[in-house]
Amino acid sequence: MSDTWAIETRGLAKVYGSGNTEVVAMRDVTMTVRRGEVVALLGPSGSGKSTFLTAVGLINPPTSGQILIGGALVLDGPAAAVNLRTFRRKHIGYVFQKSNLIPFLSARENVQVALELNGATPRQARRRALELLDELGVGDRADNGPSMLSGGQQQRVAVARALANDPSVILADEPTAALDSHRGRQVMELFQRVAHQHGAGVIVVTHDHRTLEVFDTIYEMEDGAITSHSEPQEPHSVAATT
Repeated sequence: MSDTWAIETRGLAKVYGSGNTEVVAMRDVTMTVRRGEVVALLGPSGSGKSTFLTAVGLINPPTSGQILIGGALVLDGPAAAVNLRTFRRKHIGYVFQKSNLIPFLSARENVQVALELNGATPRQARRRALELLDELGVGDRADNGPSMLSGGQQQRVAVARALANDPSVILADEPTAALDSHRGRQVMELFQRVAHQHGAGVIVVTHDHRTLEVFDTIYEMEDGAITSHSEPQEPHSVAATT
């Protein structure tokens, strides 16, 4: 695994159909994300953001182009260089607009199950789940079910679950869309802290322009292509836990 790059994409394209029915959903998308870097991906609906995220997440392979994770070639066009299911489980964490927590499990159990699916014993999984929930400020809610948690607390549990197997990549799709301004900012600052402290590369698809200063790099997409990217003049400091 690379010591520098968490994610590299080279000329990704995704085409659906052919001939008169051909739709180009993504074209020549090249991006690099360092370990510990938090990247925002902006763009209007239908611009290709979700197509890109599902490609990098090894859910919907590109038609052409390459995806490298931790320096390892994972996809070359639609051809997989690794066992995608195993690789995804070990190296990629996901956070979505809705927390997607299992409603009949406690916060701890929601994190614990991700660890057990990856081979941890119940005892190991329980200990690690409690450590992560404490780290993310919801350790006191470990035995509560999702219905007893606020939206912000649910997203913190979802981030803990995404971190469960110490992934090198975290992908988040509109994670603050259902939150108010204050809780949305807390979640974005949480991604910043997680990336910097855990050395993960984080890509956040967002329409939330209120918290863009949290990000290290901002990419914009339109019509399936990257149209611009910008970087801050000075590195961001890790936000304090709130």
